[in-house]
Amino acid sequence: MRSNPEALDYEGVFPSRAARGRENAESIEVWPSGKKPLDDDADAVPPPPAQKTQTTSKSDSWVRRRGHTLSFACLFVFSVILYVRPYELFPALSALNQMAFYTGVVTLVVYFATQIALEGNFTARPKEINLILLFGLAAILSMPMADSLADAWKVFSEMLIKTLVIFVVIVNVVRTELRLKMLLWLVLAVSVYLSISAIGDYRSGNFAVAYGDIMRIGGKIGGLFGNSNDLALHLVSMIPIAMALGLSGRNPLKKLVYFGVTALMVGGVVVTFSRGGFIGLVAATFVLVRRLGKKNRVATTAALVFAVILFVGLAPGAFSSRLGTIFNSAADLTGSSSQRTEVLKRSVWVALRYPLFGVGIGNFRQKSPRNLETHNAYTQVAAEMGLAAAVIYVMFLIHPIRRMRLVEKESYHVPERRRFYYLSVGLQASLIGFMFSSFFGAVAYQWYVYYLVGYAVCLHRLFIMKFPPADEFARERWEHPFSKNTRKLIGPGPDAANVTEGTTKTTEAVAAPSRA
Repeated sequence: MRSNPEALDYEGVFPSRAARGRENAESIEVWPSGKKPLDDDADAVPPPPAQKTQTTSKSDSWVRRRGHTLSFACLFVFSVILYVRPYELFPALSALNQMAFYTGVVTLVVYFATQIALEGNFTARPKEINLILLFGLAAILSMPMADSLADAWKVFSEMLIKTLVIFVVIVNVVRTELRLKMLLWLVLAVSVYLSISAIGDYRSGNFAVAYGDIMRIGGKIGGLFGNSNDLALHLVSMIPIAMALGLSGRNPLKKLVYFGVTALMVGGVVVTFSRGGFIGLVAATFVLVRRLGKKNRVATTAALVFAVILFVGLAPGAFSSRLGTIFNSAADLTGSSSQRTEVLKRSVWVALRYPLFGVGIGNFRQKSPRNLETHNAYTQVAAEMGLAAAVIYVMFLIHPIRRMRLVEKESYHVPERRRFYYLSVGLQASLIGFMFSSFFGAVAYQWYVYYLVGYAVCLHRLFIMKFPPADEFARERWEHPFSKNTRKLIGPGPDAANVTEGTTKTTEAVAAPSRA
């Protein structure tokens, strides 16, 4: 399938403010080409552009699309170090525990040099970038309020600023489907290793924590997966992606591999005995069933029944007792349910007591009983950075889901967009699963969600590069999914698809010459 080369212009997808100022509705025919429309007189046909200019334009579009090759290579190496942590797995590399930091510095240097050369700016400005910049600003403004400035600076410099900067790199660098899939394959490979290790540790009795009948494993790799709750949260966010990749393919062997990976990760979630992970898994499964069920309700229902039977049959006997403590905290032998309830109430009180800038990033411990964390990502942000920061954080989570809903609607009835449809649904389920699981963990500054949102923004961009919106209304809808014009266009709910269907047909008409 051939695509329109001019639709690959990244600046056209996320134009800078200056570029937007130069554009108006009369200068846009088919976004993002930026060609001027013909006059009302049908005979007034503009002269064709010179061959040299056309070649230069195609060459420039190709360079923009394939740009950041070296930056992506650095990003990929950084991601390998971040997820695999080779200096922990291999004792011979223990002296290189700072390799992630130095690789990140090299990645930033290469990225900024390439970005300025290609685009003339430091970053594109989709809504998620603006939100993340505001989030970082809120963190900086909260630091003067901190009781312990050292703790505030440590959390900001060692955790938050790294995640924010790498998120910006992901959004700008992942410009092809291959690059996106390489990142997904990397994380899935790590997830397989973690799941196998978790199941193996449970079978061999290698537990990190034991309370009565409840035996809990620890993460095989430290850092992001240092404890069972963090491991479960990560696996929950990866399970829908593996399922989506399996459904999008046509090769039976690949489907079997992806579905096997999905089942393996579900087993990994079970042996963690994480209540938050289980709730996130239920939420993600519900989204998958609801979104995919409308395409084939019989197959989806059968798959759900089979999954439930398999889950009940393979779950350890103590797992149901562990889940029962969600509703009966008195039955929790570890005492963590009542403890988390107490800390949650305190975090809400702190957020209301310090609504503007919070108590300072990383400083909730100073106000917490027994120096405990919040165990809730939302109240973590609200208590430490203020209520406005909490709103920004929630918007950062919700906005990419809206993007994926648009991709889902535009690809639902088009077979050649099958991979975009399933992956958009999978990313929606992953983000929803994270949102539920993060209600039980202080993970707002960790890497998990920033990679997920980065995947969603990049998939959205790849889709509109391949199938560009056909008119000004479509452009408004894609660039500003939450604007008033968009709500008028797509209606109040997900079933208001009459205009969406028309937009799909128009987009197909634009893409038809390239498919031919």
